[in-house]
Amino acid sequence: MATTGPEQVQAGVGFSALLERAQRLAGRLDEEGVLSLAIPLAGGDPFTLLPHLEGGGEGCPSEGGGGFRFLWDGAPGLCIAASGRTHSLELSGPRRFELARRFASAALARLAGDGSGGMEFCPRHARPRLLLAFSFFDAPLEAEAGAAPGVQAVLPRWQLSRHGRQCWLRLQRPLGGGTTARSLAEELWDAARTLERIAVCPERASLAAVVGRSAWQERYRLAASQALALVDEGRLQKLVLAVRQQLQLDRAPDPLALLAPLRRHQSGSCRFLWQRDHNSALLGASPERLLTVRQGQLRSDALAGTAPADQGEALLASAKDRLEHELVVDTIMAVLSRAGLRPQRPRHPRLARHGQLVHLHTPISAALADRHPLAIAAALHPTPAVAGLPRREAMGWLRSLEPFERGHYAAPIGWIDSAGDADLRVAIRSGTLRGRELELTAGAGLVPGSTVAGELQEVALKLGVLQQQLNLPVPGR
Repeated sequence: MATTGPEQVQAGVGFSALLERAQRLAGRLDEEGVLSLAIPLAGGDPFTLLPHLEGGGEGCPSEGGGGFRFLWDGAPGLCIAASGRTHSLELSGPRRFELARRFASAALARLAGDGSGGMEFCPRHARPRLLLAFSFFDAPLEAEAGAAPGVQAVLPRWQLSRHGRQCWLRLQRPLGGGTTARSLAEELWDAARTLERIAVCPERASLAAVVGRSAWQERYRLAASQALALVDEGRLQKLVLAVRQQLQLDRAPDPLALLAPLRRHQSGSCRFLWQRDHNSALLGASPERLLTVRQGQLRSDALAGTAPADQGEALLASAKDRLEHELVVDTIMAVLSRAGLRPQRPRHPRLARHGQLVHLHTPISAALADRHPLAIAAALHPTPAVAGLPRREAMGWLRSLEPFERGHYAAPIGWIDSAGDADLRVAIRSGTLRGRELELTAGAGLVPGSTVAGELQEVALKLGVLQQQLNLPVPGR
C-alpha cells in the first residue's frame, strides 16, 4: 500500500467535484496505491441496504472479497454496513494483537496521511474503518477447516455508515488493472444513486423454526461441579464456564433476518454480524464493551451478574453477584493502571437492562494518552467477566473443562477508524450460523457462593432468551 487519502464530497456537490478530487489524488499514488472515496446519500439504513451493497443488480456495488459482510448496528446511534475486502489479515498466535495493531496503523495511516485536509469534509461516522474480529484464544487447538483464526482484520471495499440522518457511502480500491480514478468515481456515484432509489425495506422475519437441539445440561453439571471444587479449594477465585447448544433449523435463514428482531428486543445492545464467507456467520447483540475510544477518552464496561429483568433489586442485594462483579471491576481498574492510565469508576454498580435480562454494570473511564486502543485491548482481554481469575489458570481450565472451541465467543469484535477512535465489543449473546445449524453459546461465572443448580439456571435463561429474541420458535409450542 502507498500513501493516499480518503476524499469526501460535501452534500450537494456533484459528480464533477468527485471526479476532480479522485483524479487529483490518483496522481499522488504509486502502483500499490489505494484510493478511498466517500459520498453522502439521501437517507438509507445500512442494516437493510447491506444485501444491496453486495451486488443487488445493475449499477449496485460488486461484492468482491469472497462473500465478506459486516454489520455494526448501534441504531439509533452509529450503524455501519461493509462488504468486500480491499486488504485483509488473518493470523493466530500470541502476537495477534500487536500484529493487528501494526496492520491497522499502517493501513489507516496511509489512507488518511496525504495531508490534503479532505477529512474536514467528512463527518466522524463516515471515516474509513479497519474492521476486527478476534477469537477468544490465541489460536484454535486444532487447525480445522472453518476454525476461527486468532484475529481477522479487514479494510473493506464498501462501507456504508449512518448516524442520525446522515448516511455516507465509501469505496476503497487499488488503481490499476482497468480501475482508474474515473472508473472508481463512476462506480461510487452510480452505486450511491442506486442505493438512494431503493425503498426502505421492512425487516424480514427469519421464517426458520427449531426442529432439533443438542443436550448440554448433564455435561455442564459435571464441568460446573469440577469448577466449583477449584473455587472452593482456593485454586481459582472465579471461572466463567460456557456451554454450547446446537440448534437444527428447518431451513437456512439469512443471518440478517435473524438479527432483525434484536433491534426491538436488544435496543440497548450493539447488534453485529461478521460473515467471513458464504458458509459461516457470527451474529449477536452484545451489551458489553471491552473498550470504546472517542477523541482520546476510553471507556470500558464491567458487566457481571445477571438476573431476569424483574429481579433487579434482588440482583443488587445479592452478595454472590456483587462479589462476582467487584472482581471484574477491580481487575479492569488494575489493568488500566498498569498500562499507565488513570481509570475512574462510580462507587456503586448500577443496573443495566438488556431485553429480558438485567446486569450489574460499572462504567470505567480514563484518558487514553498516547496508548493505542489495541494495546489496551490486548491487556484487557479476556476480562474476568468472560474468563476468570487468576487469568492464566482460568484460561487453562477453560481449555480442559469446555468440550468445544470457543471461537469468537466472548472475544473482541469491532473497529478502529482513521482518527484513532475505536469500539470493541465482547461477542456474548451470540451465535454462529452455518446453513441450517445455529450454535448458541452462553456462560456464567462461578465464585464462592455459587451452586451448580443456580449457574445451570442462569445459562439456560441466557440461551432461552437469545433463542426467543432471534424469533426461532419450536413447532408445536
